[in-house]
Amino acid sequence: MLCVWHVCYIYQAATTHKLKLEEFVERATYKIISLHPLQQNRKRRMAFWRSTTLESDKHDLNTYANATTTTTTTTTDKDATTTHAELTKIPLMRAFIETHDPSSMHEVDDLMMRRFLRARDSDVDKACAMLLKCLKWRRSFVPNGFFSVAEVPNEISQDKVFAQGHDNRGRPIAVIFGARHFQNKQGGLDEFKRFVVYAFDKLCASMPAGQEKFVGIAELKGWGYSNSDVRGYITALSILQDYYPERLGKLFILHAPYIFMKVWKVIYPFIDNNTRKKIVFVENKKLKSTLLEDIEESQLPEIYGGQLPLVPIQDS
Repeated sequence: MLCVWHVCYIYQAATTHKLKLEEFVERATYKIISLHPLQQNRKRRMAFWRSTTLESDKHDLNTYANATTTTTTTTTDKDATTTHAELTKIPLMRAFIETHDPSSMHEVDDLMMRRFLRARDSDVDKACAMLLKCLKWRRSFVPNGFFSVAEVPNEISQDKVFAQGHDNRGRPIAVIFGARHFQNKQGGLDEFKRFVVYAFDKLCASMPAGQEKFVGIAELKGWGYSNSDVRGYITALSILQDYYPERLGKLFILHAPYIFMKVWKVIYPFIDNNTRKKIVFVENKKLKSTLLEDIEESQLPEIYGGQLPLVPIQDS
């Protein structure tokens, strides 16, 4: 049977029995690895994937890809405008935060509250709960307010995240090379979490006045099974959605190999609807033209036909 079927079964069981996220990821990752003949040579591995691919599964993968592919006009300038409804709800959020966590008010402004409000579809109670959780997490996980390069040396050494240029709306652009990511055996998951926060904070700091979002380009050329890190992917996704809501403007996924879609089906249930709308799987033959719809050639990385050299995230 396909490993995807096993994962879906595990996900259903996790929902039924209320398994913790860590336990679900551990079981799902184990199942994927256990079904893959890593000790066989490359030709036999490819034969394995071909022999276990049914037409129905191909249809399912296309459905997932199409469901997460949006046109480049999804995000509009209205994101920068506070609606009348939001103007009435932000003071309510401020009063709630002042009551429950008054020491954090110097860290919170109207734009931050608006992001959390939008992340919870304008539900004030849910937005307040989400913001309070974030403030508590930030004090605990990032006690100094930021992470330095010295705290993420093993992740930096993989040379996998770059940040340079801005799109047509002034959003900073990050390029992530999936084939350069490997599970961090020295620093472990904790260092990876620190690196994710480090990268997000660097991108947020590079945003011009009036801009709150960044754009990501996930380059998956050369991505293979050794790069698969389900736990790491879901961890990064959780940090983005829970603690940096409405910071992602758009994510372009380039050169996604078929094998990646197996892992994508595991990750997909953890992506909230707001984030799904921002993900674009780009066709290889339309790569440059698609990127140019959002990014001027002068701001596009050289590797995609633009004019900007890649800048490591630590040097951006």
